[in-house]
Amino acid sequence: MPYHNVMGDRQVKAGRPRNPELDRSLVAAAARQLGELGYARMSLESVASAAGTTVPSLRRRYRTKAELVAAVIGSVRVEEPPVAAPTPRAHALAILENFHSNLRAAPALAILGSLLAEEERHPELLALFKQRIVEPRRTLLRKALADGPLPASADLEAIVSMLIGSFYGRYVTVDGIPEDWPDRVLSVVWPPDTGLPAD
Repeated sequence: MPYHNVMGDRQVKAGRPRNPELDRSLVAAAARQLGELGYARMSLESVASAAGTTVPSLRRRYRTKAELVAAVIGSVRVEEPPVAAPTPRAHALAILENFHSNLRAAPALAILGSLLAEEERHPELLALFKQRIVEPRRTLLRKALADGPLPASADLEAIVSMLIGSFYGRYVTVDGIPEDWPDRVLSVVWPPDTGLPAD
């Protein structure tokens, strides 16, 4: 069967232009329900009701729940990580602090949990989340670590996963993520006083 891009079918029809405020309301309502209820329990009917519109109006914009959730992922606006800092360690720390800030400002972790639960049925949504939200930050952190004094034998991929993963691990604990967590976790592999990696 030839590949068919359903997103390519969504062309703007002649007639009354779409209401951008309603577009934003629909995506916002879907984001809340995705985080609170999960993908399986979220419905187009409940999203339309929460946004103060009808299901036919919603379907003119997003024909399926998967299309709507893809729009939610695309709408998650996170503060961009810094591109430079006085030192390589300061740059790595700024990226982790930016990651921490975004975890508090956007419902990214709640959305991620819903997408993980749907990975078998809708792997394309988790892939989109990784592409738009996860990988850009990992790439920047990997480069910041490579610019520092870590030994050539250091496994940067493993270090990046440990640093980023530590935030997810702390998030699910009773105490949550402390304010100083970015510096604490980075100091495990890169102490601030010496500028050199830990032994």
